[in-house]
Amino acid sequence: MSASQTSSSDVPTLLVKIFGKDSPGITAGLFDTLAAYSVDVVDIEQVVTRGRMVLCALVTEPPKGVEGDLRATVHSWAESMKMQAEIISGLGDNRPRGLGRSLVTVLGHPLTAEATAAIAARITKTGGNIDRIFRLAKYPVTAVEFAVSGVETEPLRTALAPDAAKLGVDVAVVAAGLYRRAQRLVVMDVDSTLIQDEVIELFAAHAGCEEKVAEVTAAAMRGELDFEQSLHARVALLEGLDASVVDKVRSEVRLTPGARTLIRTLKRLGFQVGVVSGGFTQVTDDLKERLGLDFAHANTLEIVDGKLTGKVTGEIVDRAGKARLLRRFAAEAGVPLSQTVAIGDGANDLDMLNAAGLGVAFNAKPVVRQAAHTAVNFPFLDTVLYLLGITREEVEAADTLDTV
Repeated sequence: MSASQTSSSDVPTLLVKIFGKDSPGITAGLFDTLAAYSVDVVDIEQVVTRGRMVLCALVTEPPKGVEGDLRATVHSWAESMKMQAEIISGLGDNRPRGLGRSLVTVLGHPLTAEATAAIAARITKTGGNIDRIFRLAKYPVTAVEFAVSGVETEPLRTALAPDAAKLGVDVAVVAAGLYRRAQRLVVMDVDSTLIQDEVIELFAAHAGCEEKVAEVTAAAMRGELDFEQSLHARVALLEGLDASVVDKVRSEVRLTPGARTLIRTLKRLGFQVGVVSGGFTQVTDDLKERLGLDFAHANTLEIVDGKLTGKVTGEIVDRAGKARLLRRFAAEAGVPLSQTVAIGDGANDLDMLNAAGLGVAFNAKPVVRQAAHTAVNFPFLDTVLYLLGITREEVEAADTLDTV
């Protein structure tokens, strides 16, 4: 430690705490009051919750002989503002934070006191310290962010995962740092992620073989069947279906709640957004155009003489293929893989989720939730924004700017 660092830790300081009903001018008024005593500002923090303010100012000790006057003046000013004041003497700045910086995002609907207590206690038991808590959103879910120091990200994530499942909340743990908002490419699965449906089942409903296809799809998503084999088996059941059904299926596709908000917000922030799908280009190309996506890739149903042949053409988009496409999209976008986010729900998304800088299991099967970096189990796709530190207020502000 340098001499300057040592001396700064020994400098006498005052922690000035003001609390009470919020009103305009309090912050300016406090520092106007302190300015008369030639103090320097070391740190400031202010929180307002339901109209009640807590304002903390850490300042250097005033010149000798005037500290008593400073205290009396601050208390008098606070009383005039119908606030309360507390002044504590000490040395130096805040204590250094421990090594290891993580951001723990907790999503609840509702977020109960029991769940909050359990998460906070688990953080403490891992050796972590909660430095700050901030609310990111109050709807469609309550989302709060804990800034934690003193424990590495992976052990913290491992420790919190079982508690999240028991408490019925989602807990996402990511490393703190500039990279979090630097992630510039988001790639999503389509079926049961971007949209609520399994596209092949929509086609199967028109072919009268929905139950058979659904059984094979479920087994494939659980990782019980090889995806390519299951794809060929399901598509074979569509042989002879009239190609006009493509337009009907496109009209039946239902976007996941929050999908438009997620994409719109990411695009405003300068992200590039793409989709990869084990489904079909007949649908993903339409979604790309409708939603303004930058990338889209899927399998293609073969159509000959206006009929589906029961085959697919081109390279199969399977589990490994999705990861390859993520890398391809990142290269084309000029984005390092560490700055990518992948979102998916099935076993065939696992390679993609693990390859991305941040892999998000969205309403996923258990095997996927356990393997991904983090999981979201609420049916709102825009909750992924909170994992990137984007608040609901920022989303709404951007929406307002677009309407001006």
